[in-house]
Amino acid sequence: MLGSYIKTSGRSMMRNKLFSFINIVGLAISMSVGLLMIAFLSDLLSYDKFHVNHNRIYRVCDTYQNLDQKPIRLASTSVKAGLRIQEDKTGIDEMVLMRNGFGGDARSGNQVVPVGGLWASESFFKVFTFPLLQGNAATALREPYSIVLTEKTAKKIFGDANALGQTILFDTTAYAVTGVMKDIPALSHMHFEMLVSFSTFELPTHHAAHDMKWEHVWSNYVYVVLPEGSDPEALQRRLDKISAEENAALAHTKIKLWLQPMNNIVLGEDLSNQIGPTMVAAVPWVIGILSFVVILSACFNYTNLSIARSLRRSREVGIRKVIGALKIHVLGQFIAEALIISLLALVIAFGIFLLLRPQFMSIAPELANIVRLDLSPRIIAYFLLLAVAVGISAGFLPALFFSRINAVYVLKQTAGVKIFRNVSLRKALIVMQYVFSLAFIAATIIGYRQYRHFLTFDLGFKTENILNIKLGKNNADLLAKELKELPEITNLSRSLMITSVGSYYGENVKYTDPLDSALVYYNSIDEQYLPIHGHRLLAGRNFTAKAPDAEETEIIINEQVMKRFNIGGNNPAKAVGDFITFHGKKLQIIGVLKDFHYGKVDSEISPVCFRYYTGGKGRNGYINAGISTTDLPATMDKIEKAWKKIDPVHPMEAVFYDDQIEKAYSEFSAMIKIIGFLSFLAISIASMGLLGMVVFTTETRLREVSIRKVLGATEGHLIYLLSRGFLLLLAVSALIALPATYYLFDQVFLSDIVHRAPIGISELLLSIAVVMGVALLMIGSQTLRVARSNPADVLKNE
Repeated sequence: MLGSYIKTSGRSMMRNKLFSFINIVGLAISMSVGLLMIAFLSDLLSYDKFHVNHNRIYRVCDTYQNLDQKPIRLASTSVKAGLRIQEDKTGIDEMVLMRNGFGGDARSGNQVVPVGGLWASESFFKVFTFPLLQGNAATALREPYSIVLTEKTAKKIFGDANALGQTILFDTTAYAVTGVMKDIPALSHMHFEMLVSFSTFELPTHHAAHDMKWEHVWSNYVYVVLPEGSDPEALQRRLDKISAEENAALAHTKIKLWLQPMNNIVLGEDLSNQIGPTMVAAVPWVIGILSFVVILSACFNYTNLSIARSLRRSREVGIRKVIGALKIHVLGQFIAEALIISLLALVIAFGIFLLLRPQFMSIAPELANIVRLDLSPRIIAYFLLLAVAVGISAGFLPALFFSRINAVYVLKQTAGVKIFRNVSLRKALIVMQYVFSLAFIAATIIGYRQYRHFLTFDLGFKTENILNIKLGKNNADLLAKELKELPEITNLSRSLMITSVGSYYGENVKYTDPLDSALVYYNSIDEQYLPIHGHRLLAGRNFTAKAPDAEETEIIINEQVMKRFNIGGNNPAKAVGDFITFHGKKLQIIGVLKDFHYGKVDSEISPVCFRYYTGGKGRNGYINAGISTTDLPATMDKIEKAWKKIDPVHPMEAVFYDDQIEKAYSEFSAMIKIIGFLSFLAISIASMGLLGMVVFTTETRLREVSIRKVLGATEGHLIYLLSRGFLLLLAVSALIALPATYYLFDQVFLSDIVHRAPIGISELLLSIAVVMGVALLMIGSQTLRVARSNPADVLKNE
């Protein structure tokens, strides 16, 4: 019977080549998206599964709140929290305490290699499954100044020589290599080049007093392994108790410890201070739903075209039933036919997948850091399951329809199955396809306009032709001296960080009331920064040049700081000369700036102040270079050479300000590209289905058209007659899709964005124009062909 199914299916496909082509190509295009999503989700769900105890490992996270400000959810916690948990390990098998930020130039002999890593307590290899190739996992991180290298890092520093027992210098401090571990798997939420014993950090010479405080939660990470079958809630109650005891000593800050399963780190809540790449869980869900819609559209095509051919297939079904076929046999026949088409589509889809994979990975830099989309036997099995699922889904309704019809029913009801009064299933499916297509295209156009709005928004300062060069640990004065020699450099300034790209430095600020404080963001700048960036002073003056070791006494604030504390009665001129307390220092306000965007455009304008840039260890920041050139590659080459004179070891990190702002919205850009790509697929698949329906309809009405022509009907009238039903369906689709899309963007997706572009009628009309243009091309090409046919050729045998 299976052989009969295959033969019959093959004959049916060959008899209906156009319909078979539309079905196979439509399913192949949509399934290629499904293959991408399977590989994408498989990677995300496979993160950290190589750890033996991955189901029992939890990260201790923080919720940090100062006064009545909005709480901040952090992936990090304090050293104090880790030490408190370590004091009483009841209900915990193992615990590890880590801190980020260790790194620098590793020196061994004449070899200098820049590396970075983590401080980690000695239980690190008991919590995580990172096998050691050399050394003792139990003791490798026990003693101070012990270091464990990854295999790749060991090879970079020592080549093929044995690294174990060797000494590495960071500045003038020597570290002993006590272990070499296997390179970290790609699908790990944490990546590092080396581990340094946490006992090194605990030495008084390696940390400041505030690093060990309960409220210093920005750089440390605690992971625990729970016993088999234990209840995380029991540990959470202990963490609540610790939080309450430590918070009692703080006047205005409250910190709550909470547990996050390691399996939820990469694909989970969007926390600050993540230790590695993550993705908000909503993103794959949204992309997955959109991909499902595209696959569903191809299934609609199959259903529509199969049911449309019901009259032609009724004789085949009737003969099968006459010779004894049951409903289950007819059902099996058409399901088998759909499966064969789906498997043929899978072959084409796999080829498209291989072509799309590198394009998908290049949509956003973050994607290449998170997923690999590599093939494996498990992924191939998932691909086959998708083909089977799509085949069954596409063929189920036609199979059910054919298994239940009889010849008389088919002759009388050629319009197909009714789902509502006067509404056939075929019409409903066409409307749904074009609702999806219109919504996709409208979403792409609206999203792209928002993206361009962000990039061109007036930030309140100048960013054009400013190159931001990261200093690292280099001497800013030496590099500035080299750059000033270049005629293309018009001016230079220095800053601690780059504003308006999503980075934040903040401190609590007080005015006259010692109990009233507010979080104020800041940047440290020199006296050239404000002129280069075009900041506008409402009152007061700019900084003047100061010696690097000069005591900090002055500060410049924006309008928001002035209004927050009602300084000078909110009068900029009167605010100048007053004092605020910043990070425990009483500083005089020497200037009030017009408000500007310190953060991204999608957030409110914040209270911001400028401190004077002093440089120093760990605060070298950036040089901001104004550039005027007609030959940018040659200019960049000169800047690169100037950098090499100062630092021949480290590569220069220099990015134009406008490019940094564009990168800050790369996730938004990536989502637009994905939705735009899916829009193209959706409209392509829907149009192929529409073409098939138009071809079928015009062929079945060919005799009617010929008679009308004989009776005097014009070509224009015939085209209108044949196409009006389809145009009406498209109009209904627009009436459903566009209001729904407008509502979703206006009230849901963009509702929290403060400075957004208004959604205009032009975006909605443009989406209609695109869809209608493609649809009219499909309809017009076929209806015109039929309208121009010779009636004599059709009616001569009547």
